[in-house]
Amino acid sequence: MPKNQRHIEIMDTTLRDGEQTSGVSFSAVEKLTIAKLLLTELKVDRIEIASARVSEGEFDAVKKITRWAKANGLLNKVEVLTFVDGSVSVEWMIKAGAKVMNLLTKGSLNHLTHQLKKKPEQHFAEIEEVIKLARKKGIDTNVYLEDWSNGMRNSKDYVFQYLDFLSTQPVKRIMLPDTLGILTPSESYQFVSEIVHRYPKLHFDFHAHNDYDLGTANVLEALKAGASGIHLTINGMGERAGNAPLASAIAVINDFMPELRTSVAEKSLYSVSKLVETFSGFRISANKPVVGENVFTQTAGIHADGDKKNKLYFSKLMPERFGRQRKYALGKTSGKANIENNLLQLGIHLTDQDLKKVTQRIIELGDRKEIVSPADLPYIISDVLDSGTIEQKVRIEDYVLTHSKDLNPSVTLKICIEGEAFEELAQGDGQYDAFMNALKKIYKQKKVALPELTDYAVRIPPGGRSDALCETIITWRHNGREFKTRGLDSDQTVAAIKSTLKMLNSI
Repeated sequence: MPKNQRHIEIMDTTLRDGEQTSGVSFSAVEKLTIAKLLLTELKVDRIEIASARVSEGEFDAVKKITRWAKANGLLNKVEVLTFVDGSVSVEWMIKAGAKVMNLLTKGSLNHLTHQLKKKPEQHFAEIEEVIKLARKKGIDTNVYLEDWSNGMRNSKDYVFQYLDFLSTQPVKRIMLPDTLGILTPSESYQFVSEIVHRYPKLHFDFHAHNDYDLGTANVLEALKAGASGIHLTINGMGERAGNAPLASAIAVINDFMPELRTSVAEKSLYSVSKLVETFSGFRISANKPVVGENVFTQTAGIHADGDKKNKLYFSKLMPERFGRQRKYALGKTSGKANIENNLLQLGIHLTDQDLKKVTQRIIELGDRKEIVSPADLPYIISDVLDSGTIEQKVRIEDYVLTHSKDLNPSVTLKICIEGEAFEELAQGDGQYDAFMNALKKIYKQKKVALPELTDYAVRIPPGGRSDALCETIITWRHNGREFKTRGLDSDQTVAAIKSTLKMLNSI
């Protein structure tokens, strides 16, 4: 990396602020696992893991993490939110084995006056006592200015009075939170810039919330203004609309701020994101930048065509950076290029004529199923190419399948054989058996013996989706020879009926 790049500290607060997402609660073991990944695989600079005094479970989690961090020389990277409460939080820190506290204080006159009902001097004196005690006990102090953004908007004199005081204290970092996510990008730049220029020797962190979906933009502007560190969470977890998301912020810094660098390993962003999603139960939106399932998937055929010709729809956000792959969705908007790209990945080559047939079938399926999986492709190809070799003399005009508890399944079938229409009703041990019984009645009228069904197999592409296409392969014996037919549909019985229709046209 160029020597003139400025290193930005990344503090991940998924385990503290992120856990304040409604309905989320990590176990002690889950917290330890995430903490290890954040520091050793993702390589963030610091992690905030809990609030002091919250619960026994929280205390147990902190002890587990600090024990592991100490054994691995990482204890100074582990931080805990504490309060201006005399010696209570400090004693809790000591028992938990933590060495860095993030002291929560009031960054706006509004909060100080109406929540604490105190004067600035009184608040500062109490803060000084806590910092002095922490230092005596070997604990480093960072200070949060809660509601700082409103403080800068509405009581800037108080904020500067407070910062004048903090500049005299043995504090490592001063942390500027947009507690309610109210800042615009221009305000983020203006407020941070004012503070950095007024106190050039102090270290300032910026802590963005995402209430107006401006978290990442505000992080960008705060860094431009000279912030030394930023606070982020995996998947943008946090109260209300959450915090600025780690993956998005890192991508923005790496692509748009060449004068800055971070220690974060991009390739680990997706894997850690998925683990946190699993532990938290907080599902990631499919279109969430960098880590969402769909963000490296091209759907429109024209985009896939452009990618083939000169990577026309590529940007700096290449999926390989994040340990991911580009995909081409299959559905009603697919063109030949989408399908060719997927076939290429499967090592399958088709003639132009066959490719057109497969494309048309995928478009038809897309009208019923929004997305066709690449794993469905071999089945679709087999079905389309198989169908194209059979002359359509028999057509199934309509059918009604019924299945009720404690009643035999039944079918009403309407079929056309070389222009002659037939309709029959039958029951059976299952829906497909009922269908075959109705069919046998019709062919008995035609005095034609149907082939014997000798084997029935169903294959479902990997992935386990309930709407996956399934291929039904039926083996028939007719006039001393065996042959197979295939049917493809998301409904297993319908796939069997399609396979049977191919048999009828074959004989």
